[in-house]
Amino acid sequence: MLTINGREYDLNGKTVSEALAELGYGEQRVAVELNESIVPKDQYNSTVLYEGDHLEVVRFVGGG
Repeated sequence: MLTINGREYDLNGKTVSEALAELGYGEQRVAVELNESIVPKDQYNSTVLYEGDHLEVVRFVGGG
């Protein structure tokens, strides 16, 4: 299991892109932090998630 935004998920072996799709983020603009390090967007397809990882996903919201 790995932790995403404080909840546990069984996404071991998935890439960040695959995990985002499964969690319903789709094409939304997000920032991703993996184990306290920002993951550059161009690395979402190649960054694999492993047992015990901690992922934080933050959506960008417009306002004014």
